[in-house]
Amino acid sequence: MAKKANAQFSELVSLDDGRLGRELEDAYRQLFTLRLQVATRQLQNVKEIGKTKRRISRIKTLQRQRELTAAGGTR
Repeated sequence: MAKKANAQFSELVSLDDGRLGRELEDAYRQLFTLRLQVATRQLQNVKEIGKTKRRISRIKTLQRQRELTAAGGTR
């Protein structure tokens, strides 16, 4: 399980800032769609919501790391 998460994160690391922003928008759009499906009882696998939230968190973490690096931070 951890190997799969690391692979997904390394996939995100290889993206440039513009593409990463688009991925974040797509993830938010997917989360909205999943929430609508839950409300209308159309979603079969509710674990998808958690997976999408984790993807959003990974993207935001990576964006913040890049922001700190660009600002000259040591982290």
